Amino acid sequence: MTTYSTLITADELQALMDAKAKLMVFDCSFDLMKPETGAAQYREAHIPGAVYAHLDADLSAKHGAPGPDGRVIVAHEADRPASGGRHPLPSREKFAAWLSSVGFAGDMQAVVYDRNGANYCGRLWWMLQWMGHEAAAVLDGGLQAWQAAGRPVASGDEPAHFQSHFEPGPPRVALVDTRTVAARLDDPAQTLIDARAAPRYRGEVEPLDPIAGHIPGALNRPFSDNLAPDGRFKPAAQLRAEFEALLGGRDPATVVHHCGSGVSAVPNVLAMRIAGLGSTGLYAGSWSEWSNTPGLPTRQGAEP
Repeated sequence: MTTYSTLITADELQALMDAKAKLMVFDCSFDLMKPETGAAQYREAHIPGAVYAHLDADLSAKHGAPGPDGRVIVAHEADRPASGGRHPLPSREKFAAWLSSVGFAGDMQAVVYDRNGANYCGRLWWMLQWMGHEAAAVLDGGLQAWQAAGRPVASGDEPAHFQSHFEPGPPRVALVDTRTVAARLDDPAQTLIDARAAPRYRGEVEPLDPIAGHIPGALNRPFSDNLAPDGRFKPAAQLRAEFEALLGGRDPATVVHHCGSGVSAVPNVLAMRIAGLGSTGLYAGSWSEWSNTPGLPTRQGAEP
Protein backbone atom coordinates (compact mmCIF):
# COMPACT_ATOMS: atom_id res chain seq x y z
CA MET A 1 0.00 0.00 0.00
CA THR A 2 1.22 3.49 -0.83
CA THR A 3 2.09 5.52 2.26
CA TYR A 4 0.97 9.15 2.35
CA SER A 5 2.94 11.42 4.68
CA THR A 6 2.11 14.96 3.53
CA LEU A 7 -1.01 15.40 1.38
CA ILE A 8 -3.63 13.03 0.01
CA THR A 9 -6.33 13.87 -2.54
CA ALA A 10 -10.01 12.96 -2.33
CA ASP A 11 -9.53 10.44 -5.15
CA GLU A 12 -6.56 8.82 -3.41
CA LEU A 13 -8.50 8.56 -0.16
CA GLN A 14 -11.46 6.99 -1.96
CA ALA A 15 -9.10 4.47 -3.56
CA LEU A 16 -7.78 3.46 -0.13
CA MET A 17 -11.34 3.05 1.12
CA ASP A 18 -12.29 0.96 -1.91
CA ALA A 19 -9.24 -1.26 -1.34
CA LYS A 20 -10.28 -1.67 2.33
CA ALA A 21 -6.83 -0.47 3.38
CA LYS A 22 -5.92 -0.22 7.06
CA LEU A 23 -7.01 3.36 7.47
CA MET A 24 -8.45 5.82 9.97
CA VAL A 25 -9.87 9.20 8.99
CA PHE A 26 -10.04 12.05 11.53
CA ASP A 27 -12.26 15.13 11.37
CA CYS A 28 -10.56 18.00 13.25
CA SER A 29 -12.97 20.85 12.46
CA PHE A 30 -12.95 23.51 15.17
CA ASP A 31 -13.70 27.13 16.06
CA LEU A 32 -11.52 28.89 18.64
CA MET A 33 -14.30 31.28 19.62
CA LYS A 34 -17.00 28.58 19.77
CA PRO A 35 -15.19 25.37 20.80
CA GLU A 36 -18.21 23.07 20.34
CA THR A 37 -18.92 24.20 16.78
CA GLY A 38 -16.58 21.63 15.25
CA ALA A 39 -18.27 18.68 16.95
CA ALA A 40 -21.67 19.96 15.81
CA GLN A 41 -20.38 20.32 12.24
CA TYR A 42 -19.02 16.78 12.41
CA ARG A 43 -22.40 15.40 13.47
CA GLU A 44 -24.03 17.31 10.63
CA ALA A 45 -21.68 16.02 7.92
CA HIS A 46 -18.40 14.08 7.90
CA ILE A 47 -16.52 11.57 5.78
CA PRO A 48 -18.06 8.16 6.48
CA GLY A 49 -16.25 6.37 9.30
CA ALA A 50 -14.31 9.44 10.43
CA VAL A 51 -13.38 9.86 14.10
CA TYR A 52 -13.82 13.34 15.57
CA ALA A 53 -10.70 14.83 17.20
CA HIS A 54 -11.44 17.82 19.45
CA LEU A 55 -8.61 20.38 19.66
CA ASP A 56 -9.15 21.15 23.35
CA ALA A 57 -10.23 17.74 24.66
CA ASP A 58 -8.16 15.34 22.55
CA LEU A 59 -5.22 17.23 21.04
CA SER A 60 -4.30 19.47 24.00
CA ALA A 61 -3.49 19.00 27.68
CA LYS A 62 -5.64 20.63 30.33
CA HIS A 63 -4.73 24.07 31.65
CA GLY A 64 -3.94 24.71 35.24
CA ALA A 65 -4.30 27.82 37.36
CA PRO A 66 -2.76 31.23 36.62
CA GLY A 67 0.85 31.44 37.72
CA PRO A 68 2.28 33.45 40.62
CA ASP A 69 2.21 36.78 38.79
CA GLY A 70 -1.46 36.38 37.87
CA ARG A 71 -0.76 36.13 34.12
CA VAL A 72 1.37 33.09 33.45
CA ILE A 73 -0.65 30.05 32.49
CA VAL A 74 0.81 26.94 34.11
CA ALA A 75 -0.36 23.59 32.77
CA HIS A 76 -0.88 21.16 35.65
CA GLU A 77 -1.62 17.53 34.93
CA ALA A 78 -0.30 14.18 36.10
CA ASP A 79 1.07 13.40 32.63
CA ARG A 80 3.27 16.56 32.54
CA PRO A 81 2.23 18.35 29.32
CA ALA A 82 4.92 18.60 26.67
CA SER A 83 4.51 22.35 26.13
CA GLY A 84 2.85 25.44 27.54
CA GLY A 85 0.68 28.11 25.98
CA ARG A 86 -3.05 28.22 25.28
CA HIS A 87 -3.02 24.75 23.71
CA PRO A 88 -0.35 22.80 25.59
CA LEU A 89 0.64 19.52 24.00
CA PRO A 90 -0.23 16.43 26.01
CA SER A 91 2.62 14.09 26.81
CA ARG A 92 3.40 11.49 24.16
CA GLU A 93 2.15 8.82 26.58
CA LYS A 94 -1.17 10.61 27.10
CA PHE A 95 -1.65 11.08 23.37
CA ALA A 96 -0.77 7.44 22.68
CA ALA A 97 -3.48 6.45 25.15
CA TRP A 98 -6.03 8.56 23.26
CA LEU A 99 -5.00 7.06 19.91
CA SER A 100 -5.39 3.61 21.44
CA SER A 101 -8.81 4.51 22.85
CA VAL A 102 -10.17 5.35 19.38
CA GLY A 103 -8.65 2.22 17.84
CA PHE A 104 -5.75 3.73 15.92
CA ALA A 105 -2.83 1.34 15.42
CA GLY A 106 0.70 1.68 14.12
CA ASP A 107 -0.02 -0.17 10.88
CA MET A 108 -2.77 2.25 9.80
CA GLN A 109 -2.71 5.14 7.37
CA ALA A 110 -4.06 8.27 9.08
CA VAL A 111 -5.91 10.88 7.02
CA VAL A 112 -6.82 14.14 8.76
CA TYR A 113 -9.05 16.94 7.54
CA ASP A 114 -11.08 19.93 8.66
CA ARG A 115 -13.23 22.70 7.19
CA ASN A 116 -10.72 25.39 8.18
CA GLY A 117 -7.94 25.50 5.61
CA ALA A 118 -5.91 22.70 7.26
CA ASN A 119 -5.50 24.88 10.35
CA TYR A 120 -6.71 22.41 12.97
CA CYS A 121 -6.11 19.09 11.24
CA GLY A 122 -2.49 20.12 10.80
CA ARG A 123 -2.16 19.82 14.59
CA LEU A 124 -3.08 16.13 14.49
CA TRP A 125 -0.86 15.53 11.44
CA TRP A 126 2.09 17.03 13.33
CA MET A 127 1.32 15.13 16.53
CA LEU A 128 1.25 11.82 14.66
CA GLN A 129 4.62 12.66 13.12
CA TRP A 130 5.79 13.56 16.63
CA MET A 131 4.74 10.07 17.71
CA GLY A 132 6.95 8.62 15.00
CA HIS A 133 4.04 7.71 12.71
CA GLU A 134 5.02 8.47 9.11
CA ALA A 135 1.75 7.37 7.46
CA ALA A 136 -0.23 10.50 8.32
CA ALA A 137 -1.53 12.85 5.63
CA VAL A 138 -3.73 15.92 5.31
CA LEU A 139 -6.70 15.69 2.95
CA ASP A 140 -5.87 18.43 0.46
CA GLY A 141 -8.73 20.93 0.35
CA GLY A 142 -10.47 19.45 3.39
CA LEU A 143 -14.08 18.36 3.55
CA GLN A 144 -14.92 20.92 0.88
CA ALA A 145 -12.70 19.12 -1.66
CA TRP A 146 -14.20 15.76 -0.68
CA GLN A 147 -17.72 17.04 -1.30
CA ALA A 148 -16.72 18.88 -4.49
CA ALA A 149 -15.49 15.54 -5.84
CA GLY A 150 -18.99 14.14 -5.32
CA ARG A 151 -17.99 11.87 -2.44
CA PRO A 152 -20.55 10.85 0.19
CA VAL A 153 -20.84 12.21 3.71
CA ALA A 154 -22.42 10.73 6.83
CA SER A 155 -24.21 12.41 9.73
CA GLY A 156 -24.62 11.69 13.42
CA ASP A 157 -22.15 9.68 15.50
CA GLU A 158 -20.05 6.77 14.26
CA PRO A 159 -19.90 3.40 16.04
CA ALA A 160 -17.06 3.09 18.56
CA HIS A 161 -13.90 1.26 17.55
CA PHE A 162 -12.26 -1.55 19.48
CA GLN A 163 -9.36 -0.27 21.55
CA SER A 164 -5.90 -0.80 20.11
CA HIS A 165 -2.41 -0.48 21.56
CA PHE A 166 -0.53 2.32 19.85
CA GLU A 167 3.21 2.31 20.54
CA PRO A 168 5.04 5.65 20.05
CA GLY A 169 8.24 5.62 18.02
CA PRO A 170 11.11 8.10 17.70
CA PRO A 171 9.77 11.58 16.77
CA ARG A 172 9.94 12.51 13.10
CA VAL A 173 9.59 16.23 13.87
CA ALA A 174 11.33 18.60 16.28
CA LEU A 175 9.54 20.16 19.26
CA VAL A 176 11.27 23.33 20.46
CA ASP A 177 10.72 24.91 23.88
CA THR A 178 10.77 28.50 25.16
CA ARG A 179 14.21 28.20 26.74
CA THR A 180 15.75 27.09 23.44
CA VAL A 181 14.07 29.83 21.41
CA ALA A 182 15.15 32.48 23.94
CA ALA A 183 18.74 31.23 24.03
CA ARG A 184 19.03 31.46 20.24
CA LEU A 185 17.32 34.80 19.58
CA ASP A 186 20.41 36.35 18.02
CA ASP A 187 21.87 33.10 16.68
CA PRO A 188 21.88 32.58 12.87
CA ALA A 189 21.28 28.89 13.63
CA GLN A 190 17.64 29.80 14.41
CA THR A 191 15.16 31.42 12.02
CA LEU A 192 11.74 32.10 13.51
CA ILE A 193 8.64 32.17 11.29
CA ASP A 194 5.39 33.48 12.79
CA ALA A 195 2.22 32.11 11.13
CA ARG A 196 -0.25 34.63 12.53
CA ALA A 197 -2.02 37.21 10.40
CA ALA A 198 0.09 40.30 9.73
CA PRO A 199 -1.89 42.69 11.99
CA ARG A 200 -1.41 40.34 14.98
CA TYR A 201 2.26 39.87 14.12
CA ARG A 202 2.78 43.64 14.01
CA GLY A 203 0.92 44.07 17.30
CA GLU A 204 -1.90 46.17 15.84
CA VAL A 205 -4.56 43.81 17.24
CA GLU A 206 -4.51 40.98 19.76
CA PRO A 207 -7.83 39.17 20.28
CA LEU A 208 -6.53 36.24 22.34
CA ASP A 209 -3.37 36.98 24.30
CA PRO A 210 -2.73 39.74 26.86
CA ILE A 211 0.25 41.29 25.06
CA ALA A 212 0.37 42.31 21.39
CA GLY A 213 3.43 41.99 19.18
CA HIS A 214 5.86 39.27 18.13
CA ILE A 215 9.10 37.57 19.13
CA PRO A 216 12.02 39.81 18.10
CA GLY A 217 13.56 38.77 14.80
CA ALA A 218 10.67 36.59 13.67
CA LEU A 219 9.65 36.62 10.02
CA ASN A 220 5.94 36.63 9.15
CA ARG A 221 4.26 34.03 6.94
CA PRO A 222 0.49 33.80 7.60
CA PHE A 223 -0.50 30.14 7.34
CA SER A 224 -3.26 30.96 4.84
CA ASP A 225 -0.60 32.04 2.33
CA ASN A 226 0.07 28.35 1.66
CA LEU A 227 -3.33 27.79 0.07
CA ALA A 228 -4.58 28.44 -3.44
CA PRO A 229 -8.01 30.04 -3.96
CA ASP A 230 -9.63 26.58 -4.14
CA GLY A 231 -8.44 25.78 -0.59
CA ARG A 232 -5.79 23.29 -1.67
CA PHE A 233 -2.08 23.74 -1.01
CA LYS A 234 -0.18 25.61 -3.69
CA PRO A 235 2.11 23.56 -5.97
CA ALA A 236 5.40 22.47 -4.41
CA ALA A 237 7.51 24.66 -6.72
CA GLN A 238 5.48 27.76 -5.84
CA LEU A 239 5.70 27.05 -2.10
CA ARG A 240 9.44 26.54 -2.39
CA ALA A 241 9.93 29.84 -4.23
CA GLU A 242 7.84 31.74 -1.67
CA PHE A 243 9.65 30.28 1.34
CA GLU A 244 13.07 30.83 -0.22
CA ALA A 245 12.15 34.46 -0.86
CA LEU A 246 11.02 34.84 2.75
CA LEU A 247 14.18 33.21 4.10
CA GLY A 248 16.44 35.43 2.01
CA GLY A 249 19.31 32.96 1.94
CA ARG A 250 18.83 31.56 5.44
CA ASP A 251 19.18 27.81 5.78
CA PRO A 252 15.73 26.13 5.86
CA ALA A 253 17.11 23.69 8.43
CA THR A 254 17.32 26.57 10.96
CA VAL A 255 13.59 27.32 10.81
CA VAL A 256 11.39 27.14 13.91
CA HIS A 257 7.70 27.82 13.30
CA HIS A 258 5.28 29.35 15.78
CA CYS A 259 1.97 31.20 15.93
CA GLY A 260 -0.40 32.04 18.79
CA SER A 261 -0.64 28.65 20.45
CA GLY A 262 1.21 26.17 18.23
CA VAL A 263 -1.74 25.22 16.01
CA SER A 264 -1.84 27.47 12.93
CA ALA A 265 1.96 27.26 12.59
CA VAL A 266 1.69 23.65 11.43
CA PRO A 267 0.48 24.43 7.88
CA ASN A 268 3.81 26.24 7.44
CA VAL A 269 5.66 23.15 8.69
CA LEU A 270 3.69 21.03 6.23
CA ALA A 271 4.15 23.49 3.36
CA MET A 272 7.93 23.48 3.76
CA ARG A 273 7.86 19.67 3.76
CA ILE A 274 5.75 19.68 0.57
CA ALA A 275 8.18 22.18 -0.96
CA GLY A 276 11.09 19.81 -0.41
CA LEU A 277 12.69 22.08 2.19
CA GLY A 278 12.91 19.39 4.84
CA SER A 279 11.61 18.95 8.35
CA THR A 280 11.57 22.12 10.44
CA GLY A 281 11.01 22.84 14.13
CA LEU A 282 7.81 23.81 15.94
CA TYR A 283 7.72 26.06 19.00
CA ALA A 284 4.40 24.72 20.29
CA GLY A 285 4.07 27.17 23.19
CA SER A 286 4.29 30.02 20.67
CA TRP A 287 3.27 33.61 21.39
CA SER A 288 0.79 32.63 24.11
CA GLU A 289 3.60 31.10 26.17
CA TRP A 290 6.32 33.58 25.17
CA SER A 291 4.27 36.69 25.97
CA ASN A 292 3.23 35.25 29.33
CA THR A 293 6.78 34.45 30.42
CA PRO A 294 8.32 37.27 32.50
CA GLY A 295 11.56 38.78 31.26
CA LEU A 296 11.31 37.82 27.58
CA PRO A 297 11.54 40.59 24.97
CA THR A 298 8.68 41.45 22.61
CA ARG A 299 8.46 43.71 19.61
CA GLN A 300 5.73 45.60 17.79
CA GLY A 301 5.65 46.71 14.18
CA ALA A 302 7.42 45.10 11.26
CA GLU A 303 10.96 43.80 11.45
CA PRO A 304 13.61 46.12 9.96
